[in-house]
Amino acid sequence: MQRMESVPPTHDEPAVLVLVANLGSTSFKYRLYDMSNERCLARGAVERIGDAESRCMVSIGDWADERIMSVPDHGVAVEACLDQLTDPEHGVLKDASEVAAIGFKAVHGGRLSGVFRVTAEVLEAMAEMNAAAPAHNPPYIAAMKAMQQRFADLPLVAAFETDFHQSIPAARKEYAIPRDWANEFHIRKWGFHGASHRYIATRTAELLGRDDARVISCHLGGSSSLTAIHHGKSVMTTMGMTPQTGLPQNNRVGDFDPFALPLIIERTGLTLAQTLTRLASEGGLLGLSGRSGDIRDVEQAAEQGDAGSQLALDVFVEEIRRHLGGMLVALGGADAIVFAGGIGENDAMIRGRVCAGLEEFGIVADSAANESLKGETTFHAPSSRTALWVIPTNEEIIVARQTVSALHPA
Repeated sequence: MQRMESVPPTHDEPAVLVLVANLGSTSFKYRLYDMSNERCLARGAVERIGDAESRCMVSIGDWADERIMSVPDHGVAVEACLDQLTDPEHGVLKDASEVAAIGFKAVHGGRLSGVFRVTAEVLEAMAEMNAAAPAHNPPYIAAMKAMQQRFADLPLVAAFETDFHQSIPAARKEYAIPRDWANEFHIRKWGFHGASHRYIATRTAELLGRDDARVISCHLGGSSSLTAIHHGKSVMTTMGMTPQTGLPQNNRVGDFDPFALPLIIERTGLTLAQTLTRLASEGGLLGLSGRSGDIRDVEQAAEQGDAGSQLALDVFVEEIRRHLGGMLVALGGADAIVFAGGIGENDAMIRGRVCAGLEEFGIVADSAANESLKGETTFHAPSSRTALWVIPTNEEIIVARQTVSALHPA
């Protein structure tokens, strides 16, 4: 099967309208792009899919619409969003047939890592990884199948999150496990958040005016990962075989010793599946704080003296710094450290703590700039050899570009 690279469209390409889909088990979030100029025409979401009263929201310019209706599945969700996009008065489409394709920010394809038109083979490869990505792959597979049935002539494209990390050297992505397991079951450090890290690589090259920069991309949010980037390519990342690994997430455990599992199972009487479910839903910041997986709630509780919440923040910061240090060694230093994601873009305290005490490495933050920044900007001090950036990420435009590439492969 041919693998397709992501390339920005040229100015002489005809208009191509691409709907980018980001799915949850009961949600459908989307953006509609005109890829002739990469302009976002509309964005929206359908929440509570499967309920009798689902919420269908869209924003087009200054117009916003919200409808309550029954949306039994993701196929109906797409129909609902297309109805809003073709609204006679405010819509941006005359007819749903104007959409050239739907691009999915797919998660784990195992033996398939790249950008592919959705076929039976692609769905089969995703299903093989259901156990590794139980919160992500099954909803995507179900939605893709439903959309294929309802929109038989509409191309669907899967842009896998693992694709950006294929350039990582073998020494940094292989586990020290029996080789037959690695080869037969595709067990290795795949890495995720690929669309976000790819966007940061592309945008940082534009801002620095060079494509050979050493960049550490810190995508910090509900789920978080760091990626070391050189010459625009991923050379190290924190997430491994599954999105459960690496840094502590909002409610996912992050890195964890698998040999602790037998002890937990023995002492609690839980099954392996139940234990993994708790690690995936009651771990991370939620598990450490005992209060919340939302870092805003955790910070507020820590300010009020809650010890568990303070511990959660301390562990989160220390894990970021531990991986940051490894990436500085791998890169031989950094030309830029970039913060993105909900936490990376909005949490000055976390950014400040991550960068504190790194003057010997040429990393010096400007505290006042860090506290007051908004949008895409720097916050390093004049004496810093490493540029410190906040760059709001745009995963959707990356998927839109990849979708165009899949429609018109070289």
